[in-house]
Amino acid sequence: MAHTGTLRQRIFAWALAHFNTKYERFVEQYKQQLFSDLSGTVLEIGPGAGANLRYFARPDVHWIGIEPNPFMEKYLGEEAARLGMQIEIRPGTAEKLTIPNASIDAVLATLVLCCVDDPQLSLTEVLRVLKPGGTFVFIEHVAAPRGTRLRCIQNLIAPLWRQLGDGCHPNRETWTTLEQAGFRKLNYDRITAPVPLVSPQIVGTAMKSS
Repeated sequence: MAHTGTLRQRIFAWALAHFNTKYERFVEQYKQQLFSDLSGTVLEIGPGAGANLRYFARPDVHWIGIEPNPFMEKYLGEEAARLGMQIEIRPGTAEKLTIPNASIDAVLATLVLCCVDDPQLSLTEVLRVLKPGGTFVFIEHVAAPRGTRLRCIQNLIAPLWRQLGDGCHPNRETWTTLEQAGFRKLNYDRITAPVPLVSPQIVGTAMKSS
């Protein structure tokens, strides 16, 4: 893949690969719980530097990643090699997945819906590529409750945060988009992560109709 991305994308990829350890330690228990039952063809949207790969390094999983940042490929390849894992990386965005209809057993997104240009269209694409009865698994940071001090700070810092975080929106009410997306069954819990400004997060699953 030719590296045609921006300097901002290069810096973000490097930072994600080197400075995410504290958060990953915190979220490990949730990822183990959510990912342990996934098998078959698993599509990860925005896999970044490959923090989730270790949960899928087993023979019952065919892992495909759709990654819009070309500078992430190096880190994904290095992590896959460390795990002895065969992976398939494709360029693209969540709004236009290069995947056939109804071909994926499970779709995974962690800290991704905050960054996409169109969350509603992205979830429409998730539903399109999932097999009937397939599962969407997610961990996403979300907006703090309206009227709180944290929400005011999120709103204030949002323009700068998007520039520094490769398009990340700190104040998206992602749970509302999920609830309106058309999944047959949606379950999620709210958690508080040890990270500033984006500590409110949701963790859960959504199932496509059979």
